[in-house]
Amino acid sequence: MHPRAGASLSRRRFLALSAAGAATGAASLSGCAMQVSSGVGGGGETVTVMAKPDDISPELIRQARKDIGVKIVTVRYDITKLIGMMTNGAPPDLVRGVGATDAPYFAARDVMEDLDPYFARSHVLKAGDLDPVNDLWRYDGRTQGKGPRYGMAKDFSQDSMYWYNTALFDRAGVDHPPETEPVTYEEWLENAQRLTRRKNGQTIVFGGSYNGVLTPNLLASLTAAAGGSLFSDDFSRIDFTTPEARKALNWYVAYGRSRVGPSIVQPDPNAWDGPTYQASRMAMSNSGYWLGGLINTDKKLAPLSRLAPAPLFAGGRRVSPCQAGTGFWMPKRARNKDAAWRVFEWFFGEGPARARASGGWGIPTLKSLRPLMPAQEDYQKRVLKVQNAELKHFSVIAFTPYASADSLYSLFNQEAPAAMNGHLSVDALAGRLNSVMNEQLKRGKEQVG
Repeated sequence: MHPRAGASLSRRRFLALSAAGAATGAASLSGCAMQVSSGVGGGGETVTVMAKPDDISPELIRQARKDIGVKIVTVRYDITKLIGMMTNGAPPDLVRGVGATDAPYFAARDVMEDLDPYFARSHVLKAGDLDPVNDLWRYDGRTQGKGPRYGMAKDFSQDSMYWYNTALFDRAGVDHPPETEPVTYEEWLENAQRLTRRKNGQTIVFGGSYNGVLTPNLLASLTAAAGGSLFSDDFSRIDFTTPEARKALNWYVAYGRSRVGPSIVQPDPNAWDGPTYQASRMAMSNSGYWLGGLINTDKKLAPLSRLAPAPLFAGGRRVSPCQAGTGFWMPKRARNKDAAWRVFEWFFGEGPARARASGGWGIPTLKSLRPLMPAQEDYQKRVLKVQNAELKHFSVIAFTPYASADSLYSLFNQEAPAAMNGHLSVDALAGRLNSVMNEQLKRGKEQVG
């Protein structure tokens, strides 16, 4: 399946976009001034960016005007509004997206601008300086990770890695995980059970949180760790009944049944791990390096926190993917592409990128910015050692272009609670998921053509 170059846009072509969405937000950080000439765009122009409020703060908008002379006008990210703007021929100039799931989805629908020519002439974003995580934003018409580059991640984490609170481990008499060698998923769950504390029927300390960025790409990652693939070779079908996918599903259902951490049957009142971990009410959180941006602001918690490698399954293989890679892409019909590219360069390679790197909010996606990662304190040096060792285990785990991650997530949430509550076997759940998700994938393939 290859998108047709110059294919006309229609509402039918966008039917599958209605459930698309983005995952984890990012903290806004004002950028430091840094004049770098790109030779394109800039100078009194206006660029419309569709983003979430935390993606580009008012301070960054003012900084862009000062640094590169471009006025940024933001439109709140909304998939319905995006569809309307694109079908009316007036799309935003840049759109936020999650590379791990959005890149193949939108590229397959032929609505993204091929950015390879822009990268080729850029003095700011050089191909040799791009971290391999940016391959999440490549798609060759069949497979994610190959072919043209359609976007870029602003920062990233290897999202199967997890933070842990040494004080809570010591209180429970649980040994600390090794610094650079992974525990098994089976051991992780056993530790989480020992670390969980309950009082009067209420959970007062979660032993561990392991939900990933979004359940479908978490399960794809777990299946890869078990040695298989959640999708068929052409990504048109999903199969939870293979031995590897069933192992992944069985583990995640066991996690939910054990009530050791937040899940769809035991939601965290804080809605995400950060506040709960910061309050010492969560012993482990698989939020990846990115959570260090929050942890570093708490001078009591930071020295007690450690980062650990992604677990592996007994008999499986070691993989440590990025499940997000949030960044921006440029619509093919954007009206102000050169100025948009100048904003793109500035955001990903200049002041804002340097601020994100030095704050610990994710790993820089330019290798040249890695020296800015926090390493002043001993605990930061320890974290950096673990993270640097983990980088060699990164790989792109390709996602289907035929359904949005959010639509598959909704289907999972409809079917999985019965299994997590012990009312449905894992085998029966696998069959139900195959049925409803493959129907969604079938419709998506028909719409893509």
